[in-house]
Amino acid sequence: MTARFPHLFSPLQIGDVRLRNRILSSGHDTVLARDGAVTEDLIAYHEARAAGGAGLIVLQVSGVHESARYTTHVLMATQDECVPGYARLAQAVHRHGTKVFGQLFHPGREILESGDGSAPVAWAPSATPSERFHVMPRAMTEPEIHEVVEGYGQAARRLREAGLDGVEIVASHGYLPAQFLSPHVNVRTDGWGGDLQGRLRFLREALRSARAQARPGFAVGLRISGDELSHDGLDTELVLESVALLDAEGLLDYVSVCAGSSSSLSGAEHIAPPMYRPAGYTAPLAAEVRAVVGVPVMVAGRINQPQEAEQIIADGRADACAMTRALICDPDLPVKAARGRAEDIRACVGCNQACIGHFQLGHPISCIQHPETGRERRFAVLPAVTRRKKVLVVGGGPAGLKAAAVAAERGHEVELHEAGRRVGGQVLLAERLPGRAEFGGVITNLEAEARRAGARILTNSRVDAKALAASAPDAVVLATGALPRRPRLELMDDPVVLDAWSVIRGAEVPRGRIVVADWRGDWIGLGVALQLAGLHRKVTLCVTGFAAGEHLQQYVRAAMVAQAVRARIDIVPNVRLYGVDSDTGYLQHTLTEDPVLLEDVAGVVLAQGHAPLADLDPAGSGVVPADRVFPVGDCVTPRTVEEAVLDGLTVASGL
Repeated sequence: MTARFPHLFSPLQIGDVRLRNRILSSGHDTVLARDGAVTEDLIAYHEARAAGGAGLIVLQVSGVHESARYTTHVLMATQDECVPGYARLAQAVHRHGTKVFGQLFHPGREILESGDGSAPVAWAPSATPSERFHVMPRAMTEPEIHEVVEGYGQAARRLREAGLDGVEIVASHGYLPAQFLSPHVNVRTDGWGGDLQGRLRFLREALRSARAQARPGFAVGLRISGDELSHDGLDTELVLESVALLDAEGLLDYVSVCAGSSSSLSGAEHIAPPMYRPAGYTAPLAAEVRAVVGVPVMVAGRINQPQEAEQIIADGRADACAMTRALICDPDLPVKAARGRAEDIRACVGCNQACIGHFQLGHPISCIQHPETGRERRFAVLPAVTRRKKVLVVGGGPAGLKAAAVAAERGHEVELHEAGRRVGGQVLLAERLPGRAEFGGVITNLEAEARRAGARILTNSRVDAKALAASAPDAVVLATGALPRRPRLELMDDPVVLDAWSVIRGAEVPRGRIVVADWRGDWIGLGVALQLAGLHRKVTLCVTGFAAGEHLQQYVRAAMVAQAVRARIDIVPNVRLYGVDSDTGYLQHTLTEDPVLLEDVAGVVLAQGHAPLADLDPAGSGVVPADRVFPVGDCVTPRTVEEAVLDGLTVASGL
């Protein structure tokens, strides 16, 4: 127990399982499983969080039946052959004093993909379609229901035999048990539908099946959305009545509470809520559940800092806190908090880009701030240098800061020069957009890491060939970034044409209709449109893709597009800008190439991507040999913070 976080670092009893603290990593997909099985990469990923001090790790979902394969990279617990892999994982986590639970899972109608690209046959209580994935499921027969219920028990047995400490039935986010429970989805008239007792039967039988395989010391719990926050989802009243009944029957060792549903875009946002949601916003749902059950209650929902978790537990709203994305961003969060180093924690900013964003693209999990995540076997332990070098980093954006931090931590003498008055690069722009102030934490974290590692950081310091020669570095990391790209446009009658950077920085924008011409489809076009709407401008957002924010993670995109709709921003898809005059924007449809004219336009804002800034060429000037110059980030080619930080890590780990 620590003085600052006495509740968070007190032990917690879950059935016969004792947790050393109340920080947990809740179940989340990693795309580190292969062919339904545990891999060494998955073991290394979870062991890093166990070594970092988490009290409990809940593994990603394990399918309980062949019909539960909702992605091509789901874990499966349907065959005894899975036991050795789970056993290796459990042993790795247990080495560090952390407990590990498995998730028993069936998605029902929420199927994302099949193994061969053909449309799979999804099972559900009734033939009620999924709005989000446009899946029409097949109503399960009674023998199939019994088969799946038995699958929960057999999967629990396998995980128990592997040495895990417990399992939880996943009834959250509109998956199969929740579909049976929902009167909107389950319209059966047999013993598995109808009134609450009939609709609750599937979940009750799944819990009984799992408990029949439990032994002393093995916990069985439930994960459920306190409110699915969806048009066809479970509401809080129904959830409370259901968990109270299950707890009264002695079927639960704990309840893990979250929010949202996979079945709709608005509900799915709560699966991994973006930064627009306040910290710990689901805690009131957990408090309501805690009031009707007699077992410990866990809660998940943007709990990023130990002080937030401490307050939730101290207030009696929950007994433990899932800090899942916080642990993706900083696996050592618990150890740092316990040792009085909370200020050293690398705080998650809720960008969703490389965690759930990677999952939705089929890529292994990572973090834009901490690309070592998901790459533990390559980067978790970087060797100290055998020969100390003088490393000069030119540019203080994310790429340069990460390179400086890693190079200095390994033992090099590092000096970083930033031409501006502050380090940060484009993050300093991103944090100024509506609702994105938290994104600035990326630079706060990276700068702190670089300084702690011993890197010397100089601002208002522009490096030229003369300065390079005077410094005589052994290696130069070039992180000079990019500038706004301005395409060729036909301009007539001196129109007002601004770039997004200048608007974000506060440039005067005329009254009237403003066209935002967005080539990239990321946070810049949507963000600037929202900023202008907040200044009471009439905004038309023109995008070259099929939708605004097309390249954003879908929960972030959904939240931003919802804001744009509420702000009455007009969105015109599939157009490119080719000209502007004093009151008209001339565009072209990207599919038909027909002209599209927008009239009564007071000004145009360009969000047309970036061009590399290459005003310093150490090798070309003959000052530093080419094999000692290492470009990183946008000066290589403009991308995102994720690639910039990964570039910095990769280059610095090899110096």
